[in-house]
Amino acid sequence: MSRGRLVVERSTRLPFSAEQVWAWHVRPGAFERLTPPWERARVLERPTGLEEGSRVVLEVHVGPVPVRWVARHHDVHPGRGFVDEQVEGPFGQWVHEHVFTPERDGCVITDRISCTPPLGAVGGWLGGPFVRAKLARTLRYRHAVLASDLYLHARAGLAPMHVAVTGASGLVGSALVPFLSTGGHKVTRLVRHSPGAGEVQWQPEAGTIDLAALEGVDAVVHLAGENLAASRWTTARKRELRASRTGPTRLLAESLARLERKPQVLVSVSATGYYGSRGSEVLPDESAPGRDFLATLCQAWEAAAEPADRAGIQVAHPRFGIVLSPAGGALRKMLPAFLAGAGGPMGSGDQWMSWSSIDDAVGMLHFALGGKAHGAFNAVAPAPVTNAQFARTLGRVLSRPALLPVPAPALRLLFGEMAEGTVLASARALPRRLERWGYRFIHTDLEPALRHVLGR
Repeated sequence: MSRGRLVVERSTRLPFSAEQVWAWHVRPGAFERLTPPWERARVLERPTGLEEGSRVVLEVHVGPVPVRWVARHHDVHPGRGFVDEQVEGPFGQWVHEHVFTPERDGCVITDRISCTPPLGAVGGWLGGPFVRAKLARTLRYRHAVLASDLYLHARAGLAPMHVAVTGASGLVGSALVPFLSTGGHKVTRLVRHSPGAGEVQWQPEAGTIDLAALEGVDAVVHLAGENLAASRWTTARKRELRASRTGPTRLLAESLARLERKPQVLVSVSATGYYGSRGSEVLPDESAPGRDFLATLCQAWEAAAEPADRAGIQVAHPRFGIVLSPAGGALRKMLPAFLAGAGGPMGSGDQWMSWSSIDDAVGMLHFALGGKAHGAFNAVAPAPVTNAQFARTLGRVLSRPALLPVPAPALRLLFGEMAEGTVLASARALPRRLERWGYRFIHTDLEPALRHVLGR
């Protein structure tokens, strides 16, 4: 072995055939699904298939600096594996072997990466342990995602569907789209800009949508909406937040209702904010709504989908809590303080937090697409935690203290009503309908979920 060269390998046995694993890898979205959420990487150019000599061009980040990475595929053996090798990029040398070995009732997948860090032997001596640890946690994450994705698709048993998705570039949408495409489904994104391949234009503010392009879609997932926690809830901001949810939802529902070939299912997301702040009260799916701004917003948001329901389309409203991913949302905002050892509870820490991992968020949406969910349901893990418990658990996962509380008056001063409606609000929601319908969670407890999404 040359000086400075690292070799990292991981093998996992899966109860799926080598051909099934191969098919998953060659479909669009495999790279996105296998990229850990703590990494910043995007595909600039991709081949139409996985063939000898095909190339993929990526933008990755070395620290804050974006770097172009070009990899070439070779030793491609359909159903058995392939190799991708860096021809341009940050490493001195990079070869990644993907091997799928058939076994009785399944196969063994092996990822073997041999690489030379930047700066050759010096880079290997200085940064080798860091690179090795990073690659090991990446492979662990990749194998876990592959196993759970294959399981979810196999359990659902859905025939290939054509699914339209709004909000496809958001936190949940950017995970859902590649999940669906690697599972063999066709995905069409509804976008506000000029549409490209696989996209349909809509302009909710103008009340327009390319209706003809939606004829014959099997299902629609509606995720679009302004970020609730982006700024203080002034009177004007409240109007914007309400308009960003009710207007597009009503436009979409009314448009789908006019189609000759209507989709079977509309999954239009909502939030556990529907219940308002309810202290330690246990909130099953049928609990009464709250009365604060966010609660009335969620009620109007769900009601805006009624035209689709009246037209005979099955409508489901997953009420999400906090979706855990370092790629965005609440967890991403918390990480800098916690990594610096300055994290802790918000306010008293007694408020309840309903949460799900990003993997279960995608899994629950997929479950709803199969027609097994209808009406409103709590799309959260079965074990909510208090804010203080969340802080302690996140600190433990990051190996950092989590002892510095943020006083409630300071939060109210900084964020006004938004603080009361979000970080200080208490919602102890339970997913009883999902459990009765037969959904099986990937992550039921907070600490394993955090360790997975953070690679810790």
